[in-house]
Amino acid sequence: MINEFKDFIAKGNVMDMAVGIIIGAAFTAIVTSLVGDIINPIIGLVSGGVDFTNNYAVLGGDLPAGASLEAAREAGASVFAYGAFIMAVINFLIIAFVVFMLVKMVNRVKAAAENPDNVAPEVETGPSELDVLLEIRDSLAKAK
Repeated sequence: MINEFKDFIAKGNVMDMAVGIIIGAAFTAIVTSLVGDIINPIIGLVSGGVDFTNNYAVLGGDLPAGASLEAAREAGASVFAYGAFIMAVINFLIIAFVVFMLVKMVNRVKAAAENPDNVAPEVETGPSELDVLLEIRDSLAKAK
């Protein structure tokens, strides 16, 4: 059983998956920072300073006016956190776009590796020396 486990772990697909998960976790921190520190302020600037993350509607419970989403949740109020949902959608779109660009780049690199430009195309050289000699022989045989 231990040997089977070693064989399973040593397979390339498992190792590739592990590397992908680790890089994906690190990539999440980058995307979170991109959205929180760069895109949200731009959206807030365009929309007049609105910060979507604290936008919510109270469905039930008593809250003081202007309470943050975190304070509303801690108070146990039932809230419809549409701002957090909007930010999750923005995060998804950014991640999907970046993954699309990565896949496109990898496919381009793979295609270049499979068909390198520095390989000379096959050039037709014409008939070989043997072909010419055989043709001459056949012509002489017909002439007799």
